[in-house]
Amino acid sequence: MGAGASTEGTPDGIPAGARVPPGGQAPPGAQLPPGGQAEVPPGAPVAPGRAVVASLMLAMALVALDGTIVATAVPQIVGDLGGFSVFSWLFSGYLLAVTVTLPVYGKLCDTFGRKPVLLFGMGLFLVGSVLCALAWNMAALIAFRIVQGLGGGALQGTVQTLAADLYPLKERPRIQARMSTVWAVSAVAGPALGGLLASYAHWRWIFLLNLPLAALALWMTARHLTEPVRSPGRRGPVDWAGALGTFACGGLLLFALVQGGVAWPWLSAPSLGLLGASAVLAAVVVRVERRAEEPILPGWVWRRRTIAAVNLAMGALGLLMVAPVVFMPTYAQSVLGLGPVGAGLVMSVMTLSWPVSAALSQHVYRRIGFRDTAVVGIALAAVILFSFTLLPYPARPWQPALIMLLLGGALGLFQLPLIVGVQSTVGWAERGTTTASVLFCRQVGQSVGAALLAAVANATLAARLAGAPVPGLPGHLNDVSKALDRPELLPRAAADHLREAVAAAVDHIFLGATAAAVAALLILLLVAPRRFPVLPELRDE
Repeated sequence: MGAGASTEGTPDGIPAGARVPPGGQAPPGAQLPPGGQAEVPPGAPVAPGRAVVASLMLAMALVALDGTIVATAVPQIVGDLGGFSVFSWLFSGYLLAVTVTLPVYGKLCDTFGRKPVLLFGMGLFLVGSVLCALAWNMAALIAFRIVQGLGGGALQGTVQTLAADLYPLKERPRIQARMSTVWAVSAVAGPALGGLLASYAHWRWIFLLNLPLAALALWMTARHLTEPVRSPGRRGPVDWAGALGTFACGGLLLFALVQGGVAWPWLSAPSLGLLGASAVLAAVVVRVERRAEEPILPGWVWRRRTIAAVNLAMGALGLLMVAPVVFMPTYAQSVLGLGPVGAGLVMSVMTLSWPVSAALSQHVYRRIGFRDTAVVGIALAAVILFSFTLLPYPARPWQPALIMLLLGGALGLFQLPLIVGVQSTVGWAERGTTTASVLFCRQVGQSVGAALLAAVANATLAARLAGAPVPGLPGHLNDVSKALDRPELLPRAAADHLREAVAAAVDHIFLGATAAAVAALLILLLVAPRRFPVLPELRDE
């Protein structure tokens, strides 16, 4: 802060009426070395050019488009390559690779800088896309999707870290809103584009489409992104043992969560064995990390109150997001009778209000602070999620669509202040690790949520089917999806009962999501500090 700046009476050390220097030029008095790079204090933001912002948005688009565009082509992929029993690993394998590599890439960002990690991630994603397009069977395609995920982990965490590096605190919602817009556009355009390519070209073009995007993002980043010269810091040896242990532990845990209750029962030997092995590996990783000079998962991530609270709250966010993202399309098709496009629109309206709310959140957190803004957002989200359970049966399509629209607005008010706030409490040398820990916790929360809420849905359906007063219902849960695809083959009374059972199951899912939102609210109120300790050099001046 300048000598005349005061933060008295303002939240999180953000001065009221603070202004950002036009164009984000180097600080007054900064000396430019012969190469033209301004040497700036660690953590101080620098202004990006339009080409840099465009390259970051392209990199994020690669990750954002991936899931939605591949999902629509699954029937064509399975018809060509076979492997119906394992096709879900096209998504699970990718998710595993992204999640378990986030902490590794975060530490590498803090050790070697953001640019080399981002370029490596783009290159690996591009290679993975080429390999996917050349896959000769389902096993090869799943393996190459994992390669894509290894690159996607670098893109997802590093882009978010660079957003904090390049923008001052006041302007950071602008870049974050643009990133949210990329996800929103991808949620709408991805299924349509994937369907068109699969129907009128070939599913392999879904992966080939990544090539020009990745190549352009790679070229623009290499040419235009210049990281500011930082004060030299100590660079210890890379903790490869911790990285390998983290990867193995996270992979086993997520594999157990993805397959449990699907490929085998939760209390079966495979589930218990995987969970036990992941627990043993976790203990080994903790021991290794305590002895490491520069650990991949440093203890300060959990010892600092602000970071620990944000990590836990984002884990709860990942859990509650399973309800609208995974189960809302099923509800819209099976209960409301909408087609795939209509079901997608009911869910995707959330992605329209989310970036708008995120962009406007700065006007709230500059007045009441990061924590209290997030508290307002998650409290509203809890009420909105619970309101879904109050919908009549059968609901009109506009009713759940309105709930999704409101939910996106509430979650935009919750997530962005936490990300911006926690990134502002650490310097450049810790920002990559901090950002990766936040994203990692959200991804783990999503995996845990998918397992827990799927178990809730299965238990509800099993109970409703077991006590059904009408004949003709599926005798096993595995047959429910087939019956829902062709409800006209069931007796009318049986079809109606099955729809009511699905509606009840989704109600219970949204109750679980409401509980996750309440948990996040309590975490913020009881663990997070009222005012985030924003570093002086990161405050708006």
